[in-house]
Amino acid sequence: MKTVLVSAVALIDADGRVLLAQRPEGKSMAGLWEFPGGKIEPGETPEAALIRELHEELGIDTWASCLAPLTFASHSYADFHLLMPLFACRKWEGIPQAKEGQTLKWVRPQDLRDFAMPPADIPLIPILRDWL
Repeated sequence: MKTVLVSAVALIDADGRVLLAQRPEGKSMAGLWEFPGGKIEPGETPEAALIRELHEELGIDTWASCLAPLTFASHSYADFHLLMPLFACRKWEGIPQAKEGQTLKWVRPQDLRDFAMPPADIPLIPILRDWL
């Protein structure tokens, strides 16, 4: 089974809310909510991938020094295994905007379970909620 490496982030605003992105129609798992991020390209570090993805998907800039490793997901789907480090980030430049057709929503940590998420993301919720 192929292992897919994805880097994700819990962007945390000044009010302690976390940004979720809804996967757009036409993508796998469309309609589910997830932490922003994306695939790690060959030769990229998880931090570099996240910096690139946040710029491309949300139009914001951050730095490796602002990405704190929090936890990770390891989940087997039917046709691949996902390994996904989750970082926490409280500092960035710009205002997050949906650049790739996704819907964005700032969510209080205690409300994260109210959003349908991919199976790999669900175990991350209590860790994030307890940390915040």
